[in-house]
Amino acid sequence: MTERRRLLSTVDGTSTAAFGPAEWGLMLAPAMMWGSSFVVIAAALESLHPTVITLGRVALGALAISLFPRARRPVDREDYPGLALIGLVWIGIPFLLFPIAQQWVDSSIAGLINGSTPLWAGTIAAILLRRRPGTLQVAGLLVGFLGVTVITVQSVRVGGQSLLGVGLLVLAAMCYGLAVNLTVPLVQKYGSLTVILRAQVAALVILIPIGLWGVQYSTATWGGFGAIAFLGVLSSGFALVFLAELARRTGATRASVTIYIVPVVSVILGAALRDERVTVLTLVGGGLVLLGAWSTSRAERVRDEVNPPSAPRTTR
Repeated sequence: MTERRRLLSTVDGTSTAAFGPAEWGLMLAPAMMWGSSFVVIAAALESLHPTVITLGRVALGALAISLFPRARRPVDREDYPGLALIGLVWIGIPFLLFPIAQQWVDSSIAGLINGSTPLWAGTIAAILLRRRPGTLQVAGLLVGFLGVTVITVQSVRVGGQSLLGVGLLVLAAMCYGLAVNLTVPLVQKYGSLTVILRAQVAALVILIPIGLWGVQYSTATWGGFGAIAFLGVLSSGFALVFLAELARRTGATRASVTIYIVPVVSVILGAALRDERVTVLTLVGGGLVLLGAWSTSRAERVRDEVNPPSAPRTTR
């Protein structure tokens, strides 16, 4: 019976079988890596400038992904500008904004606001497609953005966090949401790993000057090098490979559940490892963000069952 369930699938190729050990591993590994990245960034900032952290992370991430043959497939020259834009919006800008913001904002807050990415993706998709979202999706967006507001107000008023830092985190999440929509055509054409590698290389070229500039404000420590290695090889490299494989096995919609685990991991690690204060109201705001993101995705899934898409959506 178990084997029979594993072989079942929907008309659009998304597996409906229960997750086995491999699928659970592919889901939890990226969630742990991405959820840990915020506390790792906080540790790296003790000795390294934000631009150095970003440059090292992207360089090692590109190197890690290049090890997989699927990522090295050739791309058409006319797609280079689009890949460069994705590299800027998906990697260059947000990867730089997070360490800059975390100079003044706790890692747990960064993780919670990062959880709003699906909300921005849904909002931007509705604007670009000029299509009014469904009732459940609108409700999810309103609930989610209420959660972002609660986190922002509570963090600045009670937690002593910087309003500028929180604003930069929201901007980074908006960039992720825009990038999700921009990557769809190219991912459908080449596959996620090929697009990710080219985007990281494009971002690397952009980041080299400012990364080298930040070296003068950094101190070489083993802790800093270890943090960059974690962020680059794992968070920016293997985590994306694992998620791409999970999406291939189960479909993009089910694989996106990984994203909802990330803020939970960031809050737990921030409190446990850095003694960060997380108020009840902040947790309520985080819960609203996750509920809104889940509702937004569920609304899309219901429509897909009626009109299956020609290709699965990307997740991150």
